[in-house]
Amino acid sequence: MSSTYMSSSLTDSLGSERAWLASVQEAWQIAHDTLQAERTPDGHWTGELSASALSTATAVSALAQSRKSGCICEARHSEADRAIAVGCDWLMQQQNADGGFGDTDRSYSNIATTLLVLAAWELAKPLDSSARSRAAEPLLRAQSPVDQTRIDTCAAAAWRYVESQGKWDGLRRRYGTDKTFVVPILSNCALAGLAEWRDVAPLPFEAAWLPQELYRWARLPVVSYAVPALVAIGQARFHFAPPKNPLAKAVRRRAIAPTLKVLRTMQPASGGYLEATPLTSFVLMNLAACGQGHLPVAQDCVRFLLDARLEDGSWPIDTNLATWVTSLSLHALSRRGPLRLGLGPTPTPMQPRVAAQATVSAASAQGEPSTESFSSANPSETSLMQPQLSGRTLRWLLACQHRQRHAFTGANPGGWGWTNLSGAVPDADDTPAALLALSHIDWSHIDWSHIDGGPADGGAAGWQRLEHQTLDAVQLGLGWMLRLQNRDGGWPTFCRGWGTLPVDRSGTDLT
Repeated sequence: MSSTYMSSSLTDSLGSERAWLASVQEAWQIAHDTLQAERTPDGHWTGELSASALSTATAVSALAQSRKSGCICEARHSEADRAIAVGCDWLMQQQNADGGFGDTDRSYSNIATTLLVLAAWELAKPLDSSARSRAAEPLLRAQSPVDQTRIDTCAAAAWRYVESQGKWDGLRRRYGTDKTFVVPILSNCALAGLAEWRDVAPLPFEAAWLPQELYRWARLPVVSYAVPALVAIGQARFHFAPPKNPLAKAVRRRAIAPTLKVLRTMQPASGGYLEATPLTSFVLMNLAACGQGHLPVAQDCVRFLLDARLEDGSWPIDTNLATWVTSLSLHALSRRGPLRLGLGPTPTPMQPRVAAQATVSAASAQGEPSTESFSSANPSETSLMQPQLSGRTLRWLLACQHRQRHAFTGANPGGWGWTNLSGAVPDADDTPAALLALSHIDWSHIDWSHIDGGPADGGAAGWQRLEHQTLDAVQLGLGWMLRLQNRDGGWPTFCRGWGTLPVDRSGTDLT
């Protein structure tokens, strides 16, 4: 009886374990298929960033300041006015119970974002007749209505939250000696009339006139990626509250034109610095406020902000993290074993497994080589359980590597940024992520004699070129990482040797 009971228990235990393993396998397959279905036709993954009250507030402020300064082109008047109105309405829906605002719709309130929202609402108010300029008239006539009564109610609750956090002293306590965030926030508030320009610390924008390799020796009060804000906000502070020292005044006046050229040189084709709405917004609102909104650099900022809106009228912090997400996806797929460049084109989003299997079967039946991947001599290697990497995905990731000295940070060739878009900057988290993804590719199983097709129908020679390009990219990337290492042995985010502020110091996570 005891033996029978033990046997029955063992059987039940084994059955439960098998059922558990089967459920894990099923969950893995669902996750695998879902991940593959998220891949774009270009072979990479894009993802979607959260909508942000911080980004939306800065974008509304920038567009509203540009509207009031009359520097938005006539063709985009109504679009800009609607963006402002819808953005203000979206912000009202994001207010937390305590009256404050968080960086995203799931974030706790913080004083910085709450002040930015208050500034946006203030700047978005319609101009009264005494304040209207001739240049602003066309925009005001087309202006979309903003529910000012609702805004006033929400603003009163937001001010109560700000007061509870210590107002301006509370904002300064939040960031300490780092002026990267506190000065832009205060400048935004000054433009809205909520703070005095004398309360905004002057920024040495003339330092951007120096050669880029000397920036780290200038001990700038902002992080390495914030030089565009340093220039634009520094010029606005100089415009509204110039220094009393005649020498400092003369130097800064002379530095305006050359540092505006630096600002333009750093601007990517998309118009968005770092593909980031807040940084681009701070640049635009300050340029517009001090009479520089007509310049191409400002007009391209306007273009970026209007193009970056999400469908609900909000803005994300950044456009996307496509390179980062693709690297992580390849790393995840490699957990079952080395990645092999698989049969067939990239699976379609709607039917990843079915499409891949049908393509493989059709190609095998007709004896046709694929133009996107190579066929191994061993048919068993085409199993859907085997981690697969399309040639299209590999070429996309290789194309994201920066092969020229970067205009924004002066970084040497060899690194990867977080997206394939023009505003990305090579850094020490996306570069090792891409290198780790490439390290999972298994080239050893290839029988070159059995390859009839390849990228652009190059056959074995095409695939061999792709292998050489991959090895070259890895070598260049590793060299880039080694040159970025700080003297203390660790790695910073963007630039070696700055070391004054947190993002420029060596980080344990990056290292």
